[in-house]
Amino acid sequence: MRSNLTKKAPITIPAAMVRGMLAGIEARGESVESYLQAAGIPMELLDHPGARVTADQYVLLFRLLIDRRRDECLGFLLRPLKPGSFALMAHSALGSRNVEQAIRRVARTFSLLRDDATLELRIEGDCAGMLLGFDEASVVHHVFLHELMLRVFWRLVAWLAGGRLPARHFDFAFAAPPHVDSYSQAFPARLEFGRAHTAIWFDSRWLQVAVRRDEDALRAFLAEAQANIIMPRRNDELTSSRVRDHLRRMQPGWPDLSAAAAALHMSTATLQRKLALEATSFQALKDELRRDIAIVRLNTSGVPLAELAQELGFTDSAAFQRAFKGWTGSAPGAYRQGKRTL
Repeated sequence: MRSNLTKKAPITIPAAMVRGMLAGIEARGESVESYLQAAGIPMELLDHPGARVTADQYVLLFRLLIDRRRDECLGFLLRPLKPGSFALMAHSALGSRNVEQAIRRVARTFSLLRDDATLELRIEGDCAGMLLGFDEASVVHHVFLHELMLRVFWRLVAWLAGGRLPARHFDFAFAAPPHVDSYSQAFPARLEFGRAHTAIWFDSRWLQVAVRRDEDALRAFLAEAQANIIMPRRNDELTSSRVRDHLRRMQPGWPDLSAAAAALHMSTATLQRKLALEATSFQALKDELRRDIAIVRLNTSGVPLAELAQELGFTDSAAFQRAFKGWTGSAPGAYRQGKRTL
Protein backbone atom coordinates (compact mmCIF):
# COMPACT_ATOMS: atom_id res chain seq x y z
CA MET A 1 0.00 0.00 0.00
CA ARG A 2 1.46 3.38 -0.98
CA SER A 3 2.00 5.75 1.93
CA ASN A 4 0.47 9.22 1.75
CA LEU A 5 3.60 10.50 3.48
CA THR A 6 5.63 9.88 0.34
CA LYS A 7 3.50 12.07 -1.93
CA LYS A 8 5.42 15.14 -0.78
CA ALA A 9 8.96 15.08 -2.13
CA PRO A 10 11.26 14.25 0.81
CA ILE A 11 14.20 16.60 1.31
CA THR A 12 17.06 16.21 3.79
CA ILE A 13 19.99 18.48 4.61
CA PRO A 14 23.56 17.46 5.55
CA ALA A 15 24.43 17.82 9.23
CA ALA A 16 27.46 19.87 8.13
CA MET A 17 25.06 22.63 7.05
CA VAL A 18 23.37 22.50 10.46
CA ARG A 19 26.80 22.89 12.05
CA GLY A 20 27.44 25.82 9.75
CA MET A 21 24.18 27.50 10.71
CA LEU A 22 25.10 27.25 14.39
CA ALA A 23 28.72 28.40 13.96
CA GLY A 24 27.95 32.04 14.67
CA ILE A 25 26.57 31.49 18.16
CA GLU A 26 29.09 28.72 18.90
CA ALA A 27 31.89 31.21 18.17
CA ARG A 28 30.36 33.42 20.88
CA GLY A 29 30.61 30.58 23.39
CA GLU A 30 26.84 30.04 23.54
CA SER A 31 25.22 26.63 23.87
CA VAL A 32 23.37 25.31 20.83
CA GLU A 33 21.65 22.45 22.63
CA SER A 34 18.38 24.28 23.35
CA TYR A 35 18.02 25.30 19.68
CA LEU A 36 18.63 21.76 18.46
CA GLN A 37 16.22 20.32 21.00
CA ALA A 38 13.49 22.77 20.00
CA ALA A 39 14.01 21.84 16.34
CA GLY A 40 13.87 18.11 17.15
CA ILE A 41 17.46 17.47 16.10
CA PRO A 42 19.44 15.05 18.32
CA MET A 43 22.75 16.73 19.14
CA GLU A 44 24.71 13.50 18.69
CA LEU A 45 23.79 13.38 15.00
CA LEU A 46 26.06 16.34 14.36
CA ASP A 47 29.06 14.16 15.19
CA HIS A 48 28.40 11.86 12.20
CA PRO A 49 29.67 13.19 8.84
CA GLY A 50 26.91 11.39 6.93
CA ALA A 51 24.06 12.51 9.20
CA ARG A 52 21.17 14.52 7.78
CA VAL A 53 18.09 16.36 9.04
CA THR A 54 14.71 16.92 7.44
CA ALA A 55 13.91 20.13 5.58
CA ASP A 56 11.29 21.00 8.22
CA GLN A 57 13.85 20.65 11.02
CA TYR A 58 16.36 22.79 9.13
CA VAL A 59 13.90 25.60 8.42
CA LEU A 60 12.59 25.48 12.00
CA LEU A 61 16.14 25.79 13.37
CA PHE A 62 16.74 28.81 11.12
CA ARG A 63 13.55 30.49 12.33
CA LEU A 64 14.30 29.73 15.98
CA LEU A 65 17.75 31.29 15.72
CA ILE A 66 16.33 34.47 14.19
CA ASP A 67 13.38 34.77 16.56
CA ARG A 68 15.16 33.97 19.81
CA ARG A 69 18.28 36.01 19.05
CA ARG A 70 16.46 38.82 17.23
CA ASP A 71 19.14 38.61 14.56
CA GLU A 72 18.67 37.81 10.87
CA CYS A 73 22.42 37.08 10.59
CA LEU A 74 22.33 34.36 13.29
CA GLY A 75 25.10 35.82 15.42
CA PHE A 76 27.73 35.85 12.68
CA LEU A 77 28.26 39.63 12.60
CA LEU A 78 29.48 41.64 15.55
CA ARG A 79 26.06 43.20 16.12
CA PRO A 80 22.62 41.82 15.23
CA LEU A 81 20.84 42.44 11.94
CA LYS A 82 17.45 43.19 13.46
CA PRO A 83 14.36 41.26 12.29
CA GLY A 84 12.63 43.22 9.56
CA SER A 85 15.89 44.24 7.89
CA PHE A 86 15.38 41.87 4.96
CA ALA A 87 11.81 43.11 4.52
CA LEU A 88 13.09 46.70 4.53
CA MET A 89 15.64 45.93 1.80
CA ALA A 90 12.97 44.19 -0.28
CA HIS A 91 10.56 47.08 0.18
CA SER A 92 13.21 49.59 -0.88
CA ALA A 93 13.42 47.92 -4.30
CA LEU A 94 9.70 48.23 -5.08
CA GLY A 95 9.07 50.84 -7.74
CA SER A 96 12.49 50.33 -9.37
CA ARG A 97 12.32 50.68 -13.12
CA ASN A 98 14.58 47.66 -13.68
CA VAL A 99 16.74 45.06 -11.92
CA GLU A 100 19.85 47.24 -11.99
CA GLN A 101 18.14 50.03 -10.09
CA ALA A 102 16.63 47.46 -7.69
CA ILE A 103 20.06 46.02 -6.85
CA ARG A 104 21.50 49.48 -6.28
CA ARG A 105 18.60 50.36 -3.96
CA VAL A 106 18.98 47.13 -2.01
CA ALA A 107 22.75 47.72 -1.71
CA ARG A 108 22.20 51.28 -0.49
CA THR A 109 19.64 50.17 2.11
CA PHE A 110 21.99 47.42 3.28
CA SER A 111 24.76 50.00 3.71
CA LEU A 112 22.45 52.01 5.98
CA LEU A 113 21.82 48.94 8.11
CA ARG A 114 25.42 47.70 8.24
CA ASP A 115 28.87 49.26 8.29
CA ASP A 116 30.70 45.91 8.58
CA ALA A 117 29.37 44.24 5.41
CA THR A 118 28.71 45.44 1.87
CA LEU A 119 26.83 44.50 -1.28
CA GLU A 120 28.27 45.79 -4.55
CA LEU A 121 26.97 45.62 -8.11
CA ARG A 122 29.81 45.19 -10.60
CA ILE A 123 29.41 45.15 -14.40
CA GLU A 124 32.14 43.63 -16.56
CA GLY A 125 31.17 43.55 -20.23
CA ASP A 126 28.24 41.18 -20.72
CA CYS A 127 28.52 39.86 -17.17
CA ALA A 128 27.14 41.43 -13.99
CA GLY A 129 27.88 40.43 -10.44
CA MET A 130 26.63 40.99 -6.92
CA LEU A 131 29.69 40.94 -4.64
CA LEU A 132 29.75 40.57 -0.87
CA GLY A 133 32.35 42.17 1.36
CA PHE A 134 33.00 41.79 5.10
CA ASP A 135 35.16 44.28 6.99
CA GLU A 136 35.74 42.27 10.18
CA ALA A 137 38.42 39.58 9.87
CA SER A 138 36.75 37.61 12.67
CA VAL A 139 33.68 36.84 10.55
CA VAL A 140 35.26 36.31 7.13
CA HIS A 141 36.12 32.65 7.80
CA HIS A 142 32.50 31.68 8.57
CA VAL A 143 31.52 29.78 5.42
CA PHE A 144 27.83 29.70 6.32
CA LEU A 145 27.70 33.50 6.53
CA HIS A 146 28.87 33.76 2.91
CA GLU A 147 26.43 31.03 1.81
CA LEU A 148 23.52 32.66 3.64
CA MET A 149 24.09 36.23 2.51
CA LEU A 150 24.64 35.18 -1.10
CA ARG A 151 21.37 33.23 -1.10
CA VAL A 152 19.53 36.12 0.57
CA PHE A 153 20.45 38.65 -2.10
CA TRP A 154 20.21 36.21 -5.02
CA ARG A 155 16.72 35.02 -4.07
CA LEU A 156 15.53 38.58 -3.47
CA VAL A 157 16.80 39.89 -6.81
CA ALA A 158 15.53 36.79 -8.64
CA TRP A 159 12.07 37.44 -7.19
CA LEU A 160 12.24 41.09 -8.25
CA ALA A 161 13.27 39.94 -11.74
CA GLY A 162 10.11 37.88 -12.08
CA GLY A 163 11.07 34.66 -10.32
CA ARG A 164 14.43 33.65 -11.75
CA LEU A 165 17.95 34.96 -12.22
CA PRO A 166 20.12 32.26 -13.84
CA ALA A 167 23.69 32.32 -12.61
CA ARG A 168 26.71 32.04 -14.89
CA HIS A 169 28.99 31.14 -12.01
CA PHE A 170 29.49 31.64 -8.29
CA ASP A 171 32.67 32.87 -6.60
CA PHE A 172 33.49 32.06 -2.98
CA ALA A 173 36.07 33.80 -0.81
CA PHE A 174 37.10 30.54 0.88
CA ALA A 175 38.36 27.08 0.01
CA ALA A 176 35.91 24.36 -1.01
CA PRO A 177 34.19 23.18 2.22
CA PRO A 178 33.70 19.50 3.20
CA HIS A 179 30.02 19.68 2.20
CA VAL A 180 30.78 21.01 -1.28
CA ASP A 181 28.86 18.08 -2.82
CA SER A 182 25.64 19.73 -1.61
CA TYR A 183 26.40 22.97 -3.48
CA SER A 184 24.95 21.71 -6.76
CA GLN A 185 21.43 22.35 -5.47
CA ALA A 186 22.03 25.56 -3.52
CA PHE A 187 24.32 27.10 -6.17
CA PRO A 188 23.50 25.50 -9.54
CA ALA A 189 26.28 26.84 -11.77
CA ARG A 190 30.08 26.72 -12.07
CA LEU A 191 31.78 27.15 -8.70
CA GLU A 192 35.05 29.04 -8.12
CA PHE A 193 36.68 28.88 -4.67
CA GLY A 194 39.48 30.94 -3.15
CA ARG A 195 38.34 34.14 -4.88
CA ALA A 196 38.68 37.71 -3.60
CA HIS A 197 34.94 38.06 -3.04
CA THR A 198 31.91 35.84 -2.63
CA ALA A 199 29.65 36.69 -5.56
CA ILE A 200 27.03 35.59 -8.04
CA TRP A 201 27.65 36.44 -11.71
CA PHE A 202 24.92 36.53 -14.34
CA ASP A 203 24.19 37.82 -17.84
CA SER A 204 24.14 41.63 -17.68
CA ARG A 205 21.02 41.70 -19.87
CA TRP A 206 19.04 40.78 -16.75
CA LEU A 207 19.83 44.24 -15.37
CA GLN A 208 17.38 45.76 -17.85
CA VAL A 209 14.46 43.48 -16.90
CA ALA A 210 11.57 45.55 -15.56
CA VAL A 211 10.53 45.16 -11.92
CA ARG A 212 6.76 44.65 -11.69
CA ARG A 213 6.29 43.58 -8.08
CA ASP A 214 3.85 45.40 -5.79
CA GLU A 215 3.01 45.52 -2.08
CA ASP A 216 0.64 42.54 -2.25
CA ALA A 217 3.26 40.43 -4.01
CA LEU A 218 5.87 41.48 -1.45
CA ARG A 219 3.68 40.38 1.46
CA ALA A 220 3.23 36.95 -0.14
CA PHE A 221 6.97 36.69 -0.82
CA LEU A 222 7.93 37.63 2.73
CA ALA A 223 5.51 35.08 4.21
CA GLU A 224 7.67 32.24 2.84
CA ALA A 225 10.97 34.10 2.52
CA GLN A 226 12.83 32.30 5.31
CA ALA A 227 12.12 28.83 3.93
CA ASN A 228 12.78 29.93 0.34
CA ILE A 229 16.12 31.48 1.26
CA ILE A 230 17.50 28.66 3.36
CA MET A 231 16.33 25.71 1.27
CA PRO A 232 18.21 24.63 -1.88
CA ARG A 233 16.28 24.84 -5.13
CA ARG A 234 16.06 21.89 -7.46
CA ASN A 235 16.55 22.12 -11.20
CA ASP A 236 13.58 20.19 -12.61
CA GLU A 237 15.20 20.15 -16.06
CA LEU A 238 17.98 17.81 -14.94
CA THR A 239 17.68 14.15 -15.85
CA SER A 240 18.51 13.23 -12.25
CA SER A 241 15.51 15.25 -11.03
CA ARG A 242 13.24 13.47 -13.50
CA VAL A 243 14.54 10.07 -12.38
CA ARG A 244 14.06 10.92 -8.72
CA ASP A 245 10.50 12.11 -9.36
CA HIS A 246 9.69 8.95 -11.28
CA LEU A 247 11.05 6.73 -8.52
CA ARG A 248 9.06 8.66 -5.92
CA ARG A 249 5.82 8.38 -7.89
CA MET A 250 6.26 4.66 -8.48
CA GLN A 251 7.05 3.60 -4.92
CA PRO A 252 6.73 1.11 -3.43
CA GLY A 253 7.27 -0.51 -6.83
CA TRP A 254 10.87 0.75 -7.17
CA PRO A 255 11.43 0.19 -10.91
CA ASP A 256 14.83 -0.94 -12.13
CA LEU A 257 17.10 0.98 -14.51
CA SER A 258 15.55 -0.37 -17.72
CA ALA A 259 11.98 0.28 -16.55
CA ALA A 260 12.85 3.82 -15.50
CA ALA A 261 14.58 4.51 -18.81
CA ALA A 262 11.54 3.27 -20.73
CA ALA A 263 9.22 5.45 -18.64
CA LEU A 264 11.40 8.47 -19.46
CA HIS A 265 11.37 7.56 -23.17
CA MET A 266 15.07 6.85 -23.57
CA SER A 267 17.36 3.87 -23.81
CA THR A 268 19.16 2.47 -20.80
CA ALA A 269 22.52 3.57 -22.22
CA THR A 270 21.24 7.11 -22.84
CA LEU A 271 19.90 7.40 -19.30
CA GLN A 272 23.18 6.16 -17.84
CA ARG A 273 25.16 8.60 -19.98
CA LYS A 274 23.01 11.58 -19.02
CA LEU A 275 23.22 10.73 -15.33
CA ALA A 276 26.99 10.33 -15.58
CA LEU A 277 27.20 13.85 -17.05
CA GLU A 278 25.39 15.05 -13.92
CA ALA A 279 27.91 13.16 -11.73
CA THR A 280 25.42 10.62 -10.45
CA SER A 281 23.93 7.20 -11.26
CA PHE A 282 20.58 5.43 -11.12
CA GLN A 283 21.58 3.45 -8.02
CA ALA A 284 22.89 6.56 -6.25
CA LEU A 285 19.62 8.41 -6.91
CA LYS A 286 17.61 5.44 -5.69
CA ASP A 287 19.64 5.19 -2.49
CA GLU A 288 19.48 8.94 -1.87
CA LEU A 289 15.69 8.90 -2.24
CA ARG A 290 15.33 5.87 0.02
CA ARG A 291 17.59 7.57 2.58
CA ASP A 292 15.56 10.78 2.50
CA ILE A 293 12.22 8.95 2.75
CA ALA A 294 13.53 6.91 5.67
CA ILE A 295 14.78 9.99 7.57
CA VAL A 296 11.51 11.86 7.06
CA ARG A 297 9.41 8.84 8.04
CA LEU A 298 11.50 8.14 11.14
CA ASN A 299 11.13 11.75 12.25
CA THR A 300 7.42 12.14 11.55
CA SER A 301 5.86 8.74 12.28
CA GLY A 302 6.04 5.67 14.44
CA VAL A 303 6.27 3.31 11.46
CA PRO A 304 7.82 -0.05 12.46
CA LEU A 305 11.24 -0.67 10.92
CA ALA A 306 10.02 -3.85 9.23
CA GLU A 307 7.22 -1.94 7.51
CA LEU A 308 9.55 0.87 6.48
CA ALA A 309 12.03 -1.65 5.10
CA GLN A 310 9.29 -3.16 2.94
CA GLU A 311 8.20 0.26 1.68
CA LEU A 312 11.78 1.00 0.64
CA GLY A 313 12.22 -2.26 -1.21
CA PHE A 314 14.41 -4.15 1.26
CA THR A 315 14.00 -7.87 1.91
CA ASP A 316 13.94 -7.41 5.68
CA SER A 317 14.55 -4.97 8.53
CA ALA A 318 18.16 -6.05 9.04
CA ALA A 319 19.06 -5.27 5.42
CA PHE A 320 17.44 -1.83 5.72
CA GLN A 321 19.26 -1.04 8.96
CA ARG A 322 22.63 -1.97 7.44
CA ALA A 323 21.95 0.24 4.43
CA PHE A 324 20.73 3.13 6.59
CA LYS A 325 23.86 3.06 8.73
CA GLY A 326 25.95 3.05 5.57
CA TRP A 327 24.08 6.10 4.27
CA THR A 328 24.11 8.19 7.47
CA GLY A 329 26.64 6.68 9.86
CA SER A 330 23.88 6.13 12.44
CA ALA A 331 21.28 3.50 13.23
CA PRO A 332 17.62 4.36 12.44
CA GLY A 333 16.90 4.66 16.15
CA ALA A 334 19.06 7.78 16.42
CA TYR A 335 16.62 9.56 14.10
CA ARG A 336 13.59 8.25 15.94
CA GLN A 337 14.88 10.04 19.05
CA GLY A 338 14.52 13.35 17.22
CA LYS A 339 10.75 12.95 16.88
CA ARG A 340 8.92 15.57 18.92
CA THR A 341 5.37 15.88 20.10
CA LEU A 342 4.05 19.21 18.87
